[in-house]
Amino acid sequence: MSKERGHKPRGGGMGGPGMGMGMPVQKAKNFKGTLKRLVGYLKPRKYQLIAVLITAILSTVFSIVSPKIMGKATTRLFEGMMAKMKGVPGATVDFTYIWQILLVLAGLYIISALFSYLQQYIMAGVSQKVVYDMRSQVNDKLNRLPLKYFDGRTHGEILSRVTNDIDNISTTLQQSLTQLITSIITIIGVIVMMLTISPLLTLITIITLPLSFIATILIAKKSQVYFAAQQKTLGELNGHVEEMYTGHRIIKAFGREENSQEKFDEINAQLYNSGWRAQFISGIIMPLMSFITNIGYVLVCVVGGVLVTKKTIEIGDIQAFIQYARQFGQPIAQTANIANIIQSTIASAERVFEVLDEEEEVVEADRPSLIEEPKGYVEFEHVKFGYKQDEPLIEDMNIHVVPGQTIAIVGPTGAGKTTLINLLMRFYEINGGEISIDGVDIREMRRSDLRGMFGMVLQDTWLFNGTIRDNIAYGRENASETEIIRAAKAAHADYFIRTLPDGYDTVLNEEASNISQGQKQLLTIARAILADPAILILDEATSSVDTRTEVYIQKAMNELMKGRTSFVIAHRLSTIRDADLILVMNKGSVIEQGNHEELMAQGGFYADLYNSQFAGKMIEIDAV
Repeated sequence: MSKERGHKPRGGGMGGPGMGMGMPVQKAKNFKGTLKRLVGYLKPRKYQLIAVLITAILSTVFSIVSPKIMGKATTRLFEGMMAKMKGVPGATVDFTYIWQILLVLAGLYIISALFSYLQQYIMAGVSQKVVYDMRSQVNDKLNRLPLKYFDGRTHGEILSRVTNDIDNISTTLQQSLTQLITSIITIIGVIVMMLTISPLLTLITIITLPLSFIATILIAKKSQVYFAAQQKTLGELNGHVEEMYTGHRIIKAFGREENSQEKFDEINAQLYNSGWRAQFISGIIMPLMSFITNIGYVLVCVVGGVLVTKKTIEIGDIQAFIQYARQFGQPIAQTANIANIIQSTIASAERVFEVLDEEEEVVEADRPSLIEEPKGYVEFEHVKFGYKQDEPLIEDMNIHVVPGQTIAIVGPTGAGKTTLINLLMRFYEINGGEISIDGVDIREMRRSDLRGMFGMVLQDTWLFNGTIRDNIAYGRENASETEIIRAAKAAHADYFIRTLPDGYDTVLNEEASNISQGQKQLLTIARAILADPAILILDEATSSVDTRTEVYIQKAMNELMKGRTSFVIAHRLSTIRDADLILVMNKGSVIEQGNHEELMAQGGFYADLYNSQFAGKMIEIDAV
């Protein structure tokens, strides 16, 4: 499976100041438009968001007032101790007052924690409901997208948008959004509380902030270069490892292990250098910010001490102010970090919205036609098609198929054989002309009804993680055990299934690698037999099995094709000599049609193809 390298969901937790600030940030092309659209998902839940805002304010307010109240206890304790030291008669420490303060503080912290819990609880519901709706919309959209969308993109890219990008949005809504609200309220509240204690000390604290920002920005710019190099090299390393492990048999066969190891060591060394530099430089941010912050604390203590001696402020106020100064730096750093996270989240949302905005399949007919008992008449009338409007592939295709006929489609690679099947099953829409089944234009039918008339056995087998019984039963809903076994026997799969330890209950793993390629093909044929379709599509279904198994399968397929219209995409021309009609395709057009004898007598393109394959076989026999 293809993978979108270098893209992974970030963790949900927030670090300290400057954490992740050197990492390259993915940015949206249209930030405002995407943000507005994302906010649209939150509008139906505005009352919950208002509740989140109120609980965040209350939680933060109760938390912010605590240091000032604690300062009063410190002041009362200091005053009592100083009075006793001076020998003031009857001087004592008012522990009753201090205990009252401590009880009030405990109550405030409990209330703050309670509102914080409510905030997270409500926001969890909001974020998960938003993401639930978004995932549902994306899933529905993917079901309505045409095949060309999936043909034009890697599996990794599509999966990344459905999983990583939506998870990124979920994490931001759940954690970063509430942290942003709390941080902003904390910054405002702390500034207000610091001003009530001392405007001068507040000014000193705020002056140290620009130094922190300047230092952080300079270091972040430098480290971002190395983080970008690290991500790029990591993608190269992942790609190399994937290639080497998927092709390890070939590497061993050609004795290229040393070359592979040398390449790995080279990329790994590059990753080490860029990673070490990135982490070292970004790691300077925290110590540097701590150094600047500590300078601010020293200035606050010195100036505060002077103000205490002048009785301008109380000693407890200095303690409270230092706590506020500590609270002040953290939300600012968090806000800067969250701004980067939001940039990345909006970019993820934009990628999800791009999927939702993709052009869908042509809308179904208002009153769709339904063929109750399909017979299998198939007609292509002056069909025109091209994957791109300005590059036509099929100019004027005309095909007339009678029920029960076996139609073989042959031609070189890229001739349009698979395209013809895609058009017949309406995976792609034709640009002109008409394709009809039993006289009904396929565009007048529901796609599900149309495709329900077909049974497919492809060269590339598809089996899902489940039992062999479930994989065969996929061909028809509510199939009985007897019908499943009958289909397996018809496909000559029953014998090998019963030799497995768990028989029909054997669970196929994710890649179905616990059975052979030939056995996989037998199961897909059994599935098609069980489906009992009106029209069959076979893409060289026996190419992946051994010669003896091929004989059995061919007999089963011949029995299955009796009375059914069958389209066979043939790569080995010897397998379709008995076909009723052979369509010879080249460059998107049917250039010859007829049965084997007629086409050989013409001495045209088909005869050349057949003779070249036959000559190849003769050369092999002579060599033996």
